[in-house]
Amino acid sequence: MNELTIDKTYKKGDSGPFVKLIQEWLCLNGIGVVIDEDFGKATMAAVKKFQIVNTLESDGIVGPLTYAKLIEPLTNVMKPIPVYGRSAGEIVVACAYQHIKQNPREIGGQNMGPWVRYYMRGNQGINWPWCAGFISTLVKQTYKSLRLALPFELSDSCIDLAKNAMTNNLFLPESSIRLDKTLIKPGSIFLNRKSPDQWSHTGIVIAVEKTIFHTIEGNTNDEGSAEGYEVCQRIRNYEFKDFIRI
Repeated sequence: MNELTIDKTYKKGDSGPFVKLIQEWLCLNGIGVVIDEDFGKATMAAVKKFQIVNTLESDGIVGPLTYAKLIEPLTNVMKPIPVYGRSAGEIVVACAYQHIKQNPREIGGQNMGPWVRYYMRGNQGINWPWCAGFISTLVKQTYKSLRLALPFELSDSCIDLAKNAMTNNLFLPESSIRLDKTLIKPGSIFLNRKSPDQWSHTGIVIAVEKTIFHTIEGNTNDEGSAEGYEVCQRIRNYEFKDFIRI
């Protein structure tokens, strides 16, 4: 199912996966409905409310115009990032801000919803933590804007991100960072290290200070969970962190 293009007009009495998608986006736009694949009276009323708020014809029917407005947050993050002579790292940061502005988050359960599927290439569910998928999406978008080949193989796995960066001499262990914090630039990737060869979470560095650094990261929350539900900004220390140069 192509989630960026509506396949037909949906109205009261319809059901199925695309109705579920419409319900997910209604919820993500702040109009809560039960996500049950049934286009009933409640969903029709929610669609009308959304249409009124967005100055669309309030007929309770989801056609191309209403659907395009529903998914506008997603299409906004997909817009090309202007280069303006900036470095890859600077563009990664600009891309991260473009994403966080649209408030990407889960809906319908752990690691569920349109944002997760976008970052995870259609996958979702409890076995699909999406922090590395979020990072990989930003890096792909950056290098597409630069019209350059990717610097290393990307992955939905923190462990594979680290190992692929090592293969390309882009991995910066914590021991190196302790000696020289200037090795980390905005746009670098951080990795939470569980053990010498295991990493559990990742995000983008947006600013660097002597004892802490600032991030934008996915699949976290304000409490800093590695199994959160949104993209947000955080402040982190350097302990048990490794990095990837961009």
